[in-house]
Amino acid sequence: MGLNKRKSLVATKKKSLITHSYPDSIISEQFRMIQTNIKFSMAGEKSQIFLITSPSDGEGKSTTAVNLAISMAQQKEKVLLIDANLRKPALHSFFKTDNTYGLTDVLSGKISFYDAVFHTEIGGLDLIPSGPIPYNPVELLGSQMMQELLKTTLKSYDAILIDSNAILEVTDTKLLANQCDGVVLVIQNGKTKFEKAAEAKKVLEFARAKLVGVVLNK
Repeated sequence: MGLNKRKSLVATKKKSLITHSYPDSIISEQFRMIQTNIKFSMAGEKSQIFLITSPSDGEGKSTTAVNLAISMAQQKEKVLLIDANLRKPALHSFFKTDNTYGLTDVLSGKISFYDAVFHTEIGGLDLIPSGPIPYNPVELLGSQMMQELLKTTLKSYDAILIDSNAILEVTDTKLLANQCDGVVLVIQNGKTKFEKAAEAKKVLEFARAKLVGVVLNK
């Protein structure tokens, strides 16, 4: 699966919501194609949890996660976007909301899942921001609370998309990959070396994660 990325359209977080601002654009159509391919790969499944990751930082995985979520919501699906990048959270900035509370608070038992949900301006799309950066991200994401959270979300949403850290840089993402139905790997053309992409694929296989798509950012 390919994705053409125009620098002039993704210069800011606001403009990164290309599928919302320009639904008839070529880029938006590419996201719809990605969504369709994922759906075919998961034929027969109902509610689905997908992890969006990349071999290294700075390859566009957060932008991909947001636009893929919007594309799904535009198809009348109820979608939850979770920022599980507990080290460098970014999703809150796409939707002009703060990050004072979120996933870390839920996993720490401070607030409920329902109190952490932010309803975006896009119909059918909700967000759980990361919340305060914790000292123990691996422990939180690998906890029983995280597993219970995902089970809870499946009761209310058609699809859950999780934005995570880069797969080769921290342990967090490997723990999450094993809990998801599928993984979408985002690779920036010209930046990600073939060796890193191949290594990322091996790591996902070792974690017994299902790779359902590769997005190439140009």
